[in-house]
Amino acid sequence: MLATAPDFGAVVISSFSVRDVRWPTSLDRIGTDAMNVAGEDSHGRVYLHTNTEHIGVGWSFANGLGTDLGSITSNFASFHRSFLGGQIRFMSPERGVMQLAACACLNAIWDLWCKVLGKPLWKLVTDMSPEEFVGVIDFRYITDMITPAEAMQLLRAAEPGMQARKETAVANRAVVGYSTSVGGLGTPDEEVEGLLRSAMAEGFNRFKLRLGLGVERDRKRLEIIRSIAGPDAEIYVDANEQWDVPTALAYLPQLADYKPRFIEEPTSPDDILGHKRVRDALKQYGIGVATGEHVNNRVMFKQFISEGAIDFLQLDAVRLSGINEILAVLLMAAKHDIPVVPHAGGVGMVEICSHIATIAYVKVWAKPSMMEYTRHLHGQSV
Repeated sequence: MLATAPDFGAVVISSFSVRDVRWPTSLDRIGTDAMNVAGEDSHGRVYLHTNTEHIGVGWSFANGLGTDLGSITSNFASFHRSFLGGQIRFMSPERGVMQLAACACLNAIWDLWCKVLGKPLWKLVTDMSPEEFVGVIDFRYITDMITPAEAMQLLRAAEPGMQARKETAVANRAVVGYSTSVGGLGTPDEEVEGLLRSAMAEGFNRFKLRLGLGVERDRKRLEIIRSIAGPDAEIYVDANEQWDVPTALAYLPQLADYKPRFIEEPTSPDDILGHKRVRDALKQYGIGVATGEHVNNRVMFKQFISEGAIDFLQLDAVRLSGINEILAVLLMAAKHDIPVVPHAGGVGMVEICSHIATIAYVKVWAKPSMMEYTRHLHGQSV
């Protein structure tokens, strides 16, 4: 042991960064061999930043050419498929942690594309021709619900009035928001009224309440919202997957007199048939079913739609594999006349979901759109 060992307990790894460092060896083919003909010598370098001046550096050696943006965006559907295929697919086929990582990478490409063109995401997508729009989508596994030809027909049918809808979007009147900030499960009852009045002062007349405190407590909180917001306000409720189907079927009718417009995630997000049972049972009360924030891919959404299990589709913009897959889901929902209400209950989500909801309104849905708004997280992500 060193005689003067430092206090390692005082050194804290505070963050890390990654760099892709390349040397252009493909130009003169130095070091080529039978298996590596025209690659680039490269390092994947990891930097561990600490609360001191010390930075740990590690790297792995690689040998591969980079990919320019144009070669990706000119054939985005093919890139999307290859990005999720092979070894990645074996580890986790379009779900779980690998899907989240793919989403971050693919959305970063879209962000770069937007910045290079100097357009916001909604404008980049709505300026596309139907052929260009369809060209960024991988239709594998969903052609039994919508084909590329059907998608182009749907997009062409939405073209009348598109310029006026774009002007509405520029004027920030394209998407209606509902507030999720008035009734978190941990919000004391006495604070719900104040948060509600603040949201109403900002112009909201749609509000969502988290359920799970028991029927009587949930009814009390619904009474606060309904009595203050009035009979014309729309109320939505969210169970956050906590119930099995029998519990949902017993619980929700006891809230029906407050006229919630929909119940979100009444049971497991993987239980398509369970959602169908809940939806069928709640029709007599005028309560719809919404889900989607934990749905991993377009194939599951296809099944929710085909089974008639949902009234509102709440896709999550950072759970599906990038904007490419989101556009596929928008098309399926539009074909079956199911409103898309993006989930925005997380840091940075309001920003990206506003683009998704605007795309749905301007380019695909051609009807007024709606999305979730969480004021307590607004402005916290750059």
